[in-house]
Amino acid sequence: MITVEFGGGMDILFHNRKKIELATIPKTVNELIAYLKEKELSERPELFVDGDRLRSGILVLVNDVDWEVLEGGDTELADGDNVLFLSTLHGG
Repeated sequence: MITVEFGGGMDILFHNRKKIELATIPKTVNELIAYLKEKELSERPELFVDGDRLRSGILVLVNDVDWEVLEGGDTELADGDNVLFLSTLHGG
């Protein structure tokens, strides 16, 4: 199981949930993004994705490490991982 968290106001895009747990683990972060877009996103997909890519202005942390330091969208996921999507484009 992996835990997916949404911060910076992103929870409104996912039925006002700040956290979801997935028993079926996508292989990579890109696969997770595709899954979230298809199955979990409740509204305004343009605020989460631009086509098949994550929209700019969203930080992704895998186990508290920036995905850019890892392998970006190709970062592999495993049981017990925590993935945080954090919008940097929110009001203060």
